[in-house]
Amino acid sequence: MSAQGVAVLLSWLSCCGWALWRYSTNTKNYLIFSTRSTIKLEYEGTLFSEWKVPKTCSVKNKRSPRTEMHCSSPGFQNIKPIVTGPDLEEERYLYVASSNICFMWYYKIINISPNFIQVIIWIYDPEHASPNELLWNTTKPSLNSAILSKQMATLGQRPVIYTFLRRKVYFPFIRLKNGAWVIAVPITTDDVLQEIKGNNVAFQDCFIADSLLPLILPWFTIPETPGFLPISSPQGSQLISNWDACAPASVVVVADVETFQTNDSFHTWTRIRVPTGSLTDNERHSVSDVTLTEDGIFFLIHGVLYVRSLTAFTRLGKKENLPEGDIIGITTRKWCWIKYLMKAKRRSSMAIWTKQELYLGYTSLKFSKITSTNKLQKILNISSAATLTIHNVEYTGHPLELALLLNYCVQCNVIKKIYLVIYNEDKQDWTYQDFALDVTVDSFISLHFLYSAMPELILWDKKKIYYCYHNFTDTGVLQMPAEFGIVSRNSNIHDVYIDYYGNIVVKMENNVMFYFKINIRDAVKLHLWTNNTTKSFILLNISGYMYLLHVFKNGTIYPQDYPLTLELQSITFKTKEKCPFVAFHYNIFKVFYILDKGQNLSIWSRIVYPENMVLYIIVELYGPKILEMREQVQYEITLGYCTKTMTLTFFQNINYEAVEDYFNLQYQNTGLLLLQVRPSQYGKTCPIPPKVFQIAVGCDNSKYIVVKGFNNKECLPHDFFYIIEKSFLRNQPSENLRVKYSWKKYGCPLRLDFREKFQPLIQLYDDSGFIEDVEVNFIVWEIHGRNDYSFNNTMKKSGCLNEAQTWKSMTKLNKDLPLEAVWGPENYKHCFSYAIGKPGDLNQPYEIINKSNYNHLIWPLRHTGMYVFRVKILDPNYSFCNLTAIFAIEIYGLIPSPNGYLVFSFLFLLMLLFFSILIFSYFHYMRIYKQYIYEPIYKTERKQKNY
Repeated sequence: MSAQGVAVLLSWLSCCGWALWRYSTNTKNYLIFSTRSTIKLEYEGTLFSEWKVPKTCSVKNKRSPRTEMHCSSPGFQNIKPIVTGPDLEEERYLYVASSNICFMWYYKIINISPNFIQVIIWIYDPEHASPNELLWNTTKPSLNSAILSKQMATLGQRPVIYTFLRRKVYFPFIRLKNGAWVIAVPITTDDVLQEIKGNNVAFQDCFIADSLLPLILPWFTIPETPGFLPISSPQGSQLISNWDACAPASVVVVADVETFQTNDSFHTWTRIRVPTGSLTDNERHSVSDVTLTEDGIFFLIHGVLYVRSLTAFTRLGKKENLPEGDIIGITTRKWCWIKYLMKAKRRSSMAIWTKQELYLGYTSLKFSKITSTNKLQKILNISSAATLTIHNVEYTGHPLELALLLNYCVQCNVIKKIYLVIYNEDKQDWTYQDFALDVTVDSFISLHFLYSAMPELILWDKKKIYYCYHNFTDTGVLQMPAEFGIVSRNSNIHDVYIDYYGNIVVKMENNVMFYFKINIRDAVKLHLWTNNTTKSFILLNISGYMYLLHVFKNGTIYPQDYPLTLELQSITFKTKEKCPFVAFHYNIFKVFYILDKGQNLSIWSRIVYPENMVLYIIVELYGPKILEMREQVQYEITLGYCTKTMTLTFFQNINYEAVEDYFNLQYQNTGLLLLQVRPSQYGKTCPIPPKVFQIAVGCDNSKYIVVKGFNNKECLPHDFFYIIEKSFLRNQPSENLRVKYSWKKYGCPLRLDFREKFQPLIQLYDDSGFIEDVEVNFIVWEIHGRNDYSFNNTMKKSGCLNEAQTWKSMTKLNKDLPLEAVWGPENYKHCFSYAIGKPGDLNQPYEIINKSNYNHLIWPLRHTGMYVFRVKILDPNYSFCNLTAIFAIEIYGLIPSPNGYLVFSFLFLLMLLFFSILIFSYFHYMRIYKQYIYEPIYKTERKQKNY
């Protein structure tokens, strides 16, 4: 529509009311929009006459503002309402596809425990589903869906759940029951993106569309408490919203009537209210900003920060190391990085700032002051005579960085400069960016960083959009259509929406929207979708699609799916804009790769484009220079199309053996890089999202080692005590050592005869399972100090040219360190060179083991004993991780030789007891003997004679 037409339309709407029309289908998120779909048309206004549709489409009732339409032929269909009055209603070119995908998966998630969920799945036909299924308000299939699911099941259909990040597969644990399948899925924060897929089975030539299943993480929901009062923004203000970066379905929205919270993209929601007396009436209706973290909902009111948790509403201040007032802004991260490598101890979850100070917030309501403008003036070498204040703060696309916009001026009367610095939380340093923007002193600049490797961002004030692409090398003002100038005179920019697919939507306060894409320098106006009296906000729903949240004056809300792809197709069909390339492919399936020592990463990307174009593949790296890159490009032309394939290999070529400072060298060569692979040109119609991923160089915390052959199911789980004789201990203590054997720590011991040798075989695992057998050198030691074991190989037999390192020599060199720290990859030196080490006795046991040197543990003393060993990887070029494992061995054989003093004492006591019994027996029997010798055995009773 021309600028003159828009001006006439706006003037007409201002006097006669707002008019627009929309469309919808029975399919959630407009996933099926085909010749089989029922397209519902809706006109909002008072001057409607009838619908104008092409001959290939039929309308149920042309003269009804709300009707249904079916199109028999695929392609772009010109739809337009005819009105009484100026014929200025917008026409749309709706693309109706021809597809054999007719059915969809319906799923219902049930939380059965904090760690597991049950997903109930069935098949439904959107054209014949029940009303509850269309609203996603049911827990069981309708009759039609149950019959359809049973029919498809007999044909071999069965759903499975695939995860994108960890590439796991989960199957139904029972057959179809009551028309539905049930799949149990574990809840893990690093694997929340999932998809429901089925077999390639058709019913009446119709297939089932794969469905995204992003898991809703367990998140707090603040209940509505009777008697509590509403908290809101000032009357007449626009909506304020915030959401968790890794759980976009968890949102808080502040309107001028209420505050709302949801955990499922407003399918269900609650009102957030505060206790009576906690705020004055003026404070309750003065929320200027809001953020959402796992600690609660944070409100900024009159320069003071408050937090609403599940149980309390708290004012934050000096006790939490925050200012009592003067806070001008709060923010949280916009992009989700579930995995990242961080050498520092913690990462912030929110930023708080005043004009002079920046604070970062962490979990459990911990806050820390990071910097002040006085420090920044010194870092940036700015004159103290100038005025420097913090203008705005925003987290970047990097998982460990945030950016500050700084106001700089000397006179500060008319114009001020906006500078930008970036703070890295891991390195704790500031980087000044080559960026400067002149604005009036009363201007306020908002910003969002794009989902990209290099720092790229969009800035805006009330009337303009600024772009900064390719690490600040390409900057300017976004070219807007003529309609924008006319609309902006009657409205201001409310917000800018950016998603992971590179889509950028500018929303005005009167709900007019404009669209452009990442790396694009001009925008187009989208069709009207919402009237100018409804407060609305653009959000990202559970499935990653855009939707509009409408908040009404009566305190109710209404979420509405928005068909951004269809709307864009309608606009670009009219402008004839096309994507400059035909296809762009790559083999990058993860967003996080971690490289250990000796590992490399190879990726490829391919672009296909018409031969009259000049396109190429751009690889952008952002981060420390710790990797080398090898590049190979192949080029071919076929049938008027060019194909370029780029293969990149990233690797590190550093020898960590026998260096002066092993740990410092490791620290210098570990870190996090962001990479982006993209075409050199882009267009609004290009469907390929920007591919951004991380390469972390360092320790993969999911890796661990185990000793093969140990099974914790082979013994009865129980703890017990045993004694180690002091003569068997390394430090020769004065007393025997009593040890508690912990089954949980040590597992089941391996029982060996004292004549059996044992060679530990080390295996490397991660969260996904077995990786490899470890073939590099490692060492073992008994953790309780036993040294009554040895090794069957000598240094000479192992091929040493100089004396090898041993536990005895290493403990002598590192007397002040504990046993586990005296020897490791940081100080390992091999013995296979005359230049390393010194000559010595090569007949000593060689105490280093690997898979191929046939070095075994032997037991010189032929007695029963319990040994608990720890194993450590010794090779300095194997891993950044300190890989250790514990295993226990129980030796059975001869009974241990008793202690001489103990034997003597026992014999002495035994002899003493023996002689005591003899003496006691002698006197006992002597008493009996005397009694029977000197006294008669029988006494004669005599009768006395009576006289």
